[in-house]
Amino acid sequence: MSGAVKYDELTFPSGGVDCHAWHFTGEGDALATDAGRPVVVMAHGLGGTKDSGLRPFAEALAAAGLDVLAFDYRGFGSSGGSPRQTVSMAGQLDDYRAAMAAASRLPGADPARLVLWGVSLAGGHVMAAAAHRDDVAAVVSLTPLVDGLAAGRHALASHKPSAMLRSTAAGIRSRVGSPRMMPVVARPGELGALTLEGCLEDYLGLAGPTWRNEIDASVGLELGNHRPGKQAKHVRAPMLVQIADLDRSAPPHAAAKAAFAGRAEVRHYPCDHFDVWPGKEWHAPAVAHEVAFLTRHLAPA
Repeated sequence: MSGAVKYDELTFPSGGVDCHAWHFTGEGDALATDAGRPVVVMAHGLGGTKDSGLRPFAEALAAAGLDVLAFDYRGFGSSGGSPRQTVSMAGQLDDYRAAMAAASRLPGADPARLVLWGVSLAGGHVMAAAAHRDDVAAVVSLTPLVDGLAAGRHALASHKPSAMLRSTAAGIRSRVGSPRMMPVVARPGELGALTLEGCLEDYLGLAGPTWRNEIDASVGLELGNHRPGKQAKHVRAPMLVQIADLDRSAPPHAAAKAAFAGRAEVRHYPCDHFDVWPGKEWHAPAVAHEVAFLTRHLAPA
């Protein structure tokens, strides 16, 4: 399907910075009302950029009749802002909410039917962004990271303690001194944010031209206090949570707990974190479930 759906480029302001986005126009009127088509706000995970695997998801949803606004967080990809390659959970959530405001202004889009779509780290952001909102019509949370402490405990099962201590020390030095960069993905035993066997190859297989394999080492400290799953109970819209049961990066038990709190529809896949991405075995089922879920909840009566 890649290349089948055209998109326009645009920017929107967030925190004094211009964030860059792609706008895919939905095909047909199957999900349209007099107010317009529902519009999906789509964001990537840790250190990700929209040109690194998001387009096939966006194209599939646009082909089903939804507009899609896929964007880069400030400091990443084609968006402005500095420092570069630095993750701020609060800043990313602000960017996501600014993208929601921009999506509501798109021509032909229904501002009262926003769909929030997030994967991995953004899979948690969408729960926080949707909480207490009446203009959110549906939420899709794919292999979400919803609890930083749970993720840290989960990582202990598959990482050497020495490697985790080294990355933590680098994060502390970055936080108290000048910023220190480390790879987003690296081989097992090397310094990096994601160093599990196969992660480097999986991420490089998705990487687009704007993606950089570096991130501020303080990201681990940011994750420690990150618990968007606690907001799931405040999500009023129908929610789909897609869990990779063998996920070594985002603990599936934490995702299931948040899904239960949010009264979500849950889909399980017998695979690891990256196996729902384009080119992998479970990508097509994951996309099919998203399209079916959104069509069921957004089709006009």
